[in-house]
Amino acid sequence: MPEIAAEAPSSKPAPEAMPAMSFLEHLEELRRRIIYSIIAVAIGFFLCWGYADNIFTLMERPIMEALRKHGMAEKLVYLNPTEPFNLYLKIGALAGLFVASPFVLYQLWLFISPGLYRNEKRYVFPFMFSTVGLFVAGGYFGYRLVYPAALDFLIGYGKQFQPMITIHEYTDLFLTVILGLGIVFELPILVFFLALMGVVTAGWMWRNVRYAILGIFVVAAILTPTTDILNMCIFAAPMVALYLLSIGIAWLVHPKQRKARAERKG
Repeated sequence: MPEIAAEAPSSKPAPEAMPAMSFLEHLEELRRRIIYSIIAVAIGFFLCWGYADNIFTLMERPIMEALRKHGMAEKLVYLNPTEPFNLYLKIGALAGLFVASPFVLYQLWLFISPGLYRNEKRYVFPFMFSTVGLFVAGGYFGYRLVYPAALDFLIGYGKQFQPMITIHEYTDLFLTVILGLGIVFELPILVFFLALMGVVTAGWMWRNVRYAILGIFVVAAILTPTTDILNMCIFAAPMVALYLLSIGIAWLVHPKQRKARAERKG
């Protein structure tokens, strides 16, 4: 009998097996990452507590400049004796969270990385740097451009009245605008993971760009503290730019596009 020729080995590598974890193991891993993150934030809080007064001086600079520009008393007030102490607690906690954010983000990455393939785990450092960088960029954009313009409009509009702005109300408004824009600037990171998992595609995002722009202006109308169109457009313009950038990111990392580029190289 003629010998049967041995099959030639397949040139395609065997699909990488995903590590399996039970539900309880996932919960235990989540608990561990949360505990580590809380400890890091607590350490950051104690490190930043002594600088809370300096941090608030930076926070109140936009309102001081707006009051000075319109010839009003440059002073914030409080209505409860505990408000200043609570304010510094809040500032210390938020500053501590920001200082500890690289470590917290790394814990987040360690939690989700078991569900990624080996070649996808190389995104850990770009993920951490881009997440912090985009958040800082959004907050800085709000602090330098959006918030001063909004305060100037609001203070100028009510200049016939004597303002009595409390530190609690001002801090809440400041955090709403600055943190809101910082979170909005994380849109490319969200799209990155959704596209990496194949949930969204660049084509789908482009086909729905008109609805996305409408949603962006709705979000801008909610976040902006004023009702004028100019400030809403200032809010919305970088969000539209980030959405268009996210389309390119989705095209780069979507599994179908990566497979098509690999086939063209092969």
